[in-house]
Amino acid sequence: MSKIAAIIGRFLIAIIFIVSGASKLMDVSATETLIVAAGLPAGLAIPTGLFELITGLCLAAGFMVRLVSILLIGFVALTILFFHRQFTDPMQQIMALKNVAIMGGLCLAFAHSQMWNHYYAIASERRGELAARDADARVREAELRAARAEARADVLAESHVAVETVPAAALSDYDRGAIPVTRRRRWFDW
Repeated sequence: MSKIAAIIGRFLIAIIFIVSGASKLMDVSATETLIVAAGLPAGLAIPTGLFELITGLCLAAGFMVRLVSILLIGFVALTILFFHRQFTDPMQQIMALKNVAIMGGLCLAFAHSQMWNHYYAIASERRGELAARDADARVREAELRAARAEARADVLAESHVAVETVPAAALSDYDRGAIPVTRRRRWFDW
């Protein structure tokens, strides 16, 4: 269950970066204005948008989660440093705390992830569980068949049933396939 929660949490954090990167790429001029107003050099709008979009997609897909988490933690920390550093402004303080929470979620994604995604782990774990269940069912069936065969053998040994063997020459063409055959009464034997 914790693997499923980690996948959902990672996906929800990734949505933030996917939407943010796509919106930066949709309106490059407004993004460029914000970046220049923060005192950063011009020309960072498209690389920033692509970085957010690509890392968000990687995070959502579970591809290289640990590397992507570290990169995004650094990116979000730089965002706090350049864009939300006025902690006396209530709105900037809220934005900085939001980014700190995102960094916490990225730390959890780093801690609960492998370099490849959890989907393969869940699928292989489920296949293992199904294989173990099927093996247990086959073992139970084999034990039941063995117990039934043993019970039949015990009943036959205890009943001391004498089987009358009929010579092959006395059998009709109908009976020749089953040798030894117990003698059956036919309508003409009465």
